[in-house]
Amino acid sequence: MRLRGRVGWIVALIVTLLALAGCGREPLHQSQAYVFGTLVDISIYGESEERARELSGHVQQEFQRLHDQLHAWKAGSELDRLNAAFAAGKTAEVSPELAGMLKDATRLSEQSGGLFNPAIGHLIQLWGFHRDEFAPVRPDPSEIQKWVDVNPRMADILVENGQAASRNPAVKLDLGGYAKGWALDLAADYLRQQGVKGALVNIGGNIIAIGKHGERPWRVGIQHPRKPGPLATLELPDGWAIGTSGDYQRFFELDGQRYCHIIDPRNGQPAQGVQAVTILVPPGPHAGTLSDVASKPLFISGLAGWHKAASDMGITHALLVDEQGGPHLTRAMKQRLHFTQKNVALEELP
Repeated sequence: MRLRGRVGWIVALIVTLLALAGCGREPLHQSQAYVFGTLVDISIYGESEERARELSGHVQQEFQRLHDQLHAWKAGSELDRLNAAFAAGKTAEVSPELAGMLKDATRLSEQSGGLFNPAIGHLIQLWGFHRDEFAPVRPDPSEIQKWVDVNPRMADILVENGQAASRNPAVKLDLGGYAKGWALDLAADYLRQQGVKGALVNIGGNIIAIGKHGERPWRVGIQHPRKPGPLATLELPDGWAIGTSGDYQRFFELDGQRYCHIIDPRNGQPAQGVQAVTILVPPGPHAGTLSDVASKPLFISGLAGWHKAASDMGITHALLVDEQGGPHLTRAMKQRLHFTQKNVALEELP
């Protein structure tokens, strides 16, 4: 049996920075940290070392603040206190920031037909994926069905006048599939306000681009789900965001079966049949958030339903790698990718 946590060297996408080869004098500053349970990398181009260090330090501090605030499993965090209130049938005060997140996450959950569902924290906990390290154990099927039957949904949450309550005490929020995208948008807004002309922010493979790397667009690689290195590369223009959901980030193997952290709320089971989904999101006020959220419904929908899920989420650029390692992609995504291996068999959808 094998188990994996979201450790620093495993990320959904790899920043290749191919344009840097042989250009050591270019003013590029990179900083790394471990936040949100994953590796965070901030690359800032065109600023002095001191200025870039100050900017990246501020961003990392904001990420840590959000991590502490939104940690569903850390006693005393704002989200922990809110979950306790929900379980007790009580109302709790929420910060304006969290209130905005809850409303936005509810909208996106409804848009996904409930496949993106941060309210299923009890199922995540039951499978053990709330920990950094987890045991390879299948939960009791009756326990899984119990939490499926009570049907916790984001629509159960009421947010009004700085207060939040839940009509369903089974709601237990885990914003792990949302917060990284929110943080990307927060970082991009800040860096733009500070006049930064070129930056790339990467939170465990959810990436947003600000400006260019000098005269060239930023270039990133899409992690191969079963091999070291990238499956494909692409240019990421100003304001575009990219996100991946994969079964290789947090998973365990038991009796020859892989169980990943992406839970299908319809049956309470880890999603099967897909190795990875990568999506591209064009510039917009919430491009980072959408890049984090929208890959999950495609992954859960699988080969039979991923194209409809992409349409529901407004995604035109998408790549799915099936359980056999076969790539399937939309026509728009095909035009953007450069596969690292020749003669890759592709299934293209409109």
